[in-house]
Amino acid sequence: MTESDWSAATRNWVTTLMFGLTALVAAVAVPWYGLAHGYSGADWAWFAIVLCANGLSITCGYHRLFAHATYEARPALKLFYLLFGAMALQNSVLVWAAGHRVHHRYIDDTERDPYCARRGFWFSHIGWMLHNYPSGEPDFSTVRELQADPLVAWQHRHYLTIALAMNFGVPLLLGLATGDVLGCLLLAGLLRLVVSHHVTFFINSLAHMFGTRPYTEDNTARDNPVVALLTFGEGYHNFHHMFAHDYRNGVRWWQWDPSKWFINLMRWAGLAYGLKSVPWFRIQRARLETQFRRAEAALERRPDRATLGHLRARMAEEYAAFTSAVQAWTQLREQWLQSTRQAVADRWERSILQSRLRELERALGTQQRRLRLLCAQLG
Repeated sequence: MTESDWSAATRNWVTTLMFGLTALVAAVAVPWYGLAHGYSGADWAWFAIVLCANGLSITCGYHRLFAHATYEARPALKLFYLLFGAMALQNSVLVWAAGHRVHHRYIDDTERDPYCARRGFWFSHIGWMLHNYPSGEPDFSTVRELQADPLVAWQHRHYLTIALAMNFGVPLLLGLATGDVLGCLLLAGLLRLVVSHHVTFFINSLAHMFGTRPYTEDNTARDNPVVALLTFGEGYHNFHHMFAHDYRNGVRWWQWDPSKWFINLMRWAGLAYGLKSVPWFRIQRARLETQFRRAEAALERRPDRATLGHLRARMAEEYAAFTSAVQAWTQLREQWLQSTRQAVADRWERSILQSRLRELERALGTQQRRLRLLCAQLG
């Protein structure tokens, strides 16, 4: 597909008017009402609550549950996601998940990735929705199992009705309850929608342009704690694109990932189950492989690389130790899985295997620190 084919894409007037008018009215009406009448604390509280409901429905529901199947959810939780996800006006789950799965399959492909970051900030942030680009057409063959879900199918059939009812009905009811209908409509309705849109879109734009790539450098996805703060934890995007079927994005305990915490809360409440997570050893392995690639590249860039025999020897030793640890972990992991499959397996034997697995994980963590020092020496 040529550049002229892309430039010939027709304007999508529905999305253009929706994004343009909501942003314009919010920029004018929200401050005007605030200066003329003022907003109550309840107005701002409902703005925050509904914004969080929308955000978590997209991150925990549309993204981690429906698009990536990182856990299972009871019907009540699914219904919450479907209602408040529709309120976020980001299309039905079927359309959203179909596009997102294609994005993961063809990431950074300027012709097939629906919101390819290589086409620039504006395109990946919002531009891809303002025209009818070929890559934006949903491929429903990627979401067959979602089409078979009766709740998902119901939302898709009645998406427009649900979206309109949620966007007008919920703020109206909240306004009647607080005694400030227009204030709630402007904050919990209009401003909340505009903020929800652009905060979510930062995941497609900023999280592919600014940040670090500790797990893989094979794509543009980056870990960005600032974007994570704004997007309910979705900013740890390099991890996500490496381990898309992990229910977590912020994998470390100190990383800001409210979506991970909300899913765990739902598990505690009995509304979520079957949470999938990647073994810690595989995560460390990905980080080390990336570090080895960077160290090799740094060696090749050094003008005095011919005289760096001792550093090359250290690199070879570290890589040999890394390969040996990976092989040992793979064997131990298989033994542990076999022992858990046996109904009469000895608990003591399984505990020994688990201890040895943890030892290997700690050893890999130590090697990461050594490799960081080596990379520092290489500049």
